[in-house]
Amino acid sequence: MSIYVQKYGGTSVGSPERIHAVAERVARFRAAGHDVVVVVSAMSGETNRLTELAEQVGGAARPREMDMLLSSGEQVTIALLAMALADRGWSARSFLGSQVSITTDSNHTKARIEHIDTDALRDCLANGVIPVVAGFQGVDPSGEITTLGRGGSDTTAVALAAALTVDECQIYTDVDGVYTTDPRVVANARRLRSVTFEEMLELASLGSKVLHPRSVEFAGKYNVALRVLSSFEDGEGTLITTEESTMERPVVSGIAFTRDEAKLTLVGVPDVPGVASRILGPVGKDGIEIDMIVQNVGADGTTDFTFTVKKADFKRAEEILSQVCETLKAKRVIADSDIAKVSVVGVGMRSHAGVATAMFDALAAENINIQVISTSEIKISVVVAERYLELAVRSIHDAFGLTEEPISED
Repeated sequence: MSIYVQKYGGTSVGSPERIHAVAERVARFRAAGHDVVVVVSAMSGETNRLTELAEQVGGAARPREMDMLLSSGEQVTIALLAMALADRGWSARSFLGSQVSITTDSNHTKARIEHIDTDALRDCLANGVIPVVAGFQGVDPSGEITTLGRGGSDTTAVALAAALTVDECQIYTDVDGVYTTDPRVVANARRLRSVTFEEMLELASLGSKVLHPRSVEFAGKYNVALRVLSSFEDGEGTLITTEESTMERPVVSGIAFTRDEAKLTLVGVPDVPGVASRILGPVGKDGIEIDMIVQNVGADGTTDFTFTVKKADFKRAEEILSQVCETLKAKRVIADSDIAKVSVVGVGMRSHAGVATAMFDALAAENINIQVISTSEIKISVVVAERYLELAVRSIHDAFGLTEEPISED
């Protein structure tokens, strides 16, 4: 008998009607002869509601209490889904993270999973009981409730799938798979039948919202086959698997983008050893994550140093850079928050030349100026003015023919 882990996100269990629909889907799967472990998130909007309550009483800065509060959202969902399954004649049992048990480190609000005891889950499956597990949470060695941070429910599902050695981990969400790009920007974007772990990790890290990078990284590390499906309609979804198990890959699999970028440039920096550390060190010490970095050396012996940060960190980074500017006796700071990042991703880029040229030609044809370029083995990212973002995505999408099904080579 096959074993599957199915995870349902907040929108999938956002109302009693949706919970009944999930129960019906799980029941059909179980009736087909498969063992199923179900992982659920809190109902849509519940985590935000709890966070707002914490802010109103001044508790948002207390990590332990935030974990105690936020973990209650999943407790509601697992109980309701277990009831809905029982209403259909299926034996089901709800589990908190501590009851499984999912052991984590003690880093409240962003804990990492260290061990999963699968005995209770295996006992349920052996006795025909459907386990319904709370995602996003665990317990540290001293018995304190912890939460896993962003993407925590997906990570819980993948971790359980790895621990149980299941056939497939199915992530049910409000979209029917991974697309070549966001269909809201490119109407004829195509759903991908499959994508590699490496490609999905890049897409997720670069702005695709279908899966959190943390869960994809976990799946790749433990070779857990992932499938993204819609909880609102039937379909085959998108399989995320190893590169070796796929057919000949297209050159470019998808385009990711994000508006959450801001650019800072320190102009006229003395070109001496260690200057990059003196610029970025103070920014990093303030907890600000730096993304793309470009350094251009001028003929006058100075350099212009450019980097990007998230927009939420933009003002603080600008303040720090202004102080660095005075210390280094640089000329000035140029700040720009009206930018966006567009990236093309594909493992086929390893064996095909000319991808960058095709991307740049597509942007040039639309008179879109490239401000920053960053590359890796399977990715090319560019920064453009935010007002040109959607035009840039559409032009690149067309340039690589991503609306067409790739031809498989047997």
